[in-house]
Amino acid sequence: MAVDDDDRTYRVVVNHEEQYSIWFAERELPAGWTATGFEGSRADCLAHIDEVWTDMRPKSLRERMAAAQG
Repeated sequence: MAVDDDDRTYRVVVNHEEQYSIWFAERELPAGWTATGFEGSRADCLAHIDEVWTDMRPKSLRERMAAAQG
């Protein structure tokens, strides 16, 4: 199936490290991932992730770096 022919619904998911991904809306979420509430086409979900995931560093790394800066 070509990406352009993909008419499935996806959901945006996030893990404990605040890393984002997409998952098929009709499937059970994998362990460790939580739905963000955004659903749509693959392209819409990826565009949403581009908007909200502005810092690609895992949460634990961001916290360690902030603590090191005092």
